[in-house]
Amino acid sequence: MAVYKIVEIGDPILREKARPIKTITPNIHKLLKNMADTLYQAEGFGLAAPQIGISKRVIVMDVGDGLIELINPEIVWSEGEQVGNEGCLSVPGVTREVSRAMKVKAEGLDRNGKPVAIEGEGLLARCLQHEIDHLEGILFVDRSKKKAVGRV
Repeated sequence: MAVYKIVEIGDPILREKARPIKTITPNIHKLLKNMADTLYQAEGFGLAAPQIGISKRVIVMDVGDGLIELINPEIVWSEGEQVGNEGCLSVPGVTREVSRAMKVKAEGLDRNGKPVAIEGEGLLARCLQHEIDHLEGILFVDRSKKKAVGRV
């Protein structure tokens, strides 16, 4: 088990657009495993590679239904709206109200390079949007319309 240190707000990597994965290698498999270990150790719902200081388009999530791994994910469809509090492992102690799509469909690659599509609503949709935002250098505090609860 390898657990990475989670990068916090203020680190420039969190504001960069992450680089796409061109080839799935054993190092990508190791990254996915270590990201999952880090996610579970931190007791979060999702983690993007930039949050551990790696500029690659990789996310892992578990909202209670098992681990989801996505390489080069993107939102291809969204519908509806939900407003709710979000937090982030990279912005400890802060929650803000954020508006997100209620339902989304994300496409990307699985750990073997096969195309995969995930449709989700509610918490899964929120988590997909939050983690994919990280790959674009966007933090949840950027999307908030309300005052922070905690420090930023």
